[in-house]
Formats: sequence, structure tokens, C-alpha cells
Amino acid sequence: MFIGHFGVGFGAKPLAPRVSLGTLFLSAQFIDLLWPTFLLLGLERVRIAPGATAVTPLVFEHYPISHSLLAVIGWAVLVGGIYLFLRQDRRGAIVVAGLVVSHWMLDVIVHQPDLPVLPNENLLVGLGAWSSLPVTLLIEVSLFLLGVWLYVRCTAPTDAIGKWGLRGLIAFLLLIYAGNLFGNPPPSAEAIAWVGQLQWLLVLWAYWVEKHRHVQTDA
Repeated sequence: MFIGHFGVGFGAKPLAPRVSLGTLFLSAQFIDLLWPTFLLLGLERVRIAPGATAVTPLVFEHYPISHSLLAVIGWAVLVGGIYLFLRQDRRGAIVVAGLVVSHWMLDVIVHQPDLPVLPNENLLVGLGAWSSLPVTLLIEVSLFLLGVWLYVRCTAPTDAIGKWGLRGLIAFLLLIYAGNLFGNPPPSAEAIAWVGQLQWLLVLWAYWVEKHRHVQTDA
């Protein structure tokens, strides 16, 4: 799952109008923003196996710190609590925490049974939508388009950056997704980790776009 998470971030804007799109992106993608660092530190592991699924060649062998349900709930409380402390926005904090947990719930739909419920990894879950490219596209693209529609319906640009910056962000996300689906497998787990760190630029891009848009009061 990739653009589906960003779609949920877009779509959460009507639920929390005071929360920046950058924060919504950060929350919805939070555990995948942590994961590359844990890979580089050797705390979690992924293996590249072309053909492992119809969608991704990655086999997630060990990632209990970032992707076990119990850990994700802990991360959600932490991120939501930090937002509440900084912004004093209880509704926004609940949405932010919910987005962190939403990442794991959406991953369950597409992953093979490799997502741990507890950090000890005795119970692994996953519905395996990645075994079908058409099913995966239907799920992810639908989530993304719905989220973008909700965000655009809720906000309006204040200048050209608000208009074209958003369009560029949407197009770039779709381009990355296409590259992930149809490009060559990554050369190494370390390469995956370094490329994964670039997702922070998408968060910064979203903060930039948000500064040039405003919430429509009649949305």
C-alpha cells in the first residue's frame, strides 16, 4: 500500500480542518517513515524476492517495532499526544492518532500474512490483495482518488502555488506509484531504506501546498 495511505491523508482533511495536510500525510504514513531508519539500523529486515507477489518483490521478514499492531497503537498515542500538546486541538489529535493506526489496517488488506499483531510475531495477519494487481489497483487508486476529491472539495487555493503545487503533488505520487509497480526491483534492502527516507520530502511538499490553500467554510 502506497498511494492509498496518502489518499486517506487527503481524505481526513474534512474531519480535521485545522490539521495541515503535511501533518495528515505524516500521520497516515508514519510507520513507513520510521521503517527505513529501522532497516538502516539493522533492527528490522526485508528481503527482495522478484515474483513474491504480483505487486511487490519485497518479503517483509521482521518489522515488529514499526509494524506490529501493538507498537502502531503506541506510535499513534505518541503522535496524537504530541499534536495535542503542541496545538491544543483534541479533535485533530484524535484524527492524527487514527491515521497512524489506519496505516496498519490498510496494510492488512494488501499484505501477505506477515504483519505482526504483537511484537513477538507469534500471530501474523494479512489478506493478500497483493496477489492480484487488478485488485490492488482498484483498492489503492479508489482510495487515492476519493481522498483527493474530499480534500479539493474541502479546500481552495489562495494563489497559483496552491493550485499547481497540489496538482504537481498528486501527479508525482501517481508517478512514484507507477514506478513502484512496473519498475525494476530495488537492488538491495539498503537502497530501499535510503529511497524510503525521501518520503519526508512528500510531507514537506504537503506542508508547502497547505500554506497556499484555505478551508472552505461551506465545504
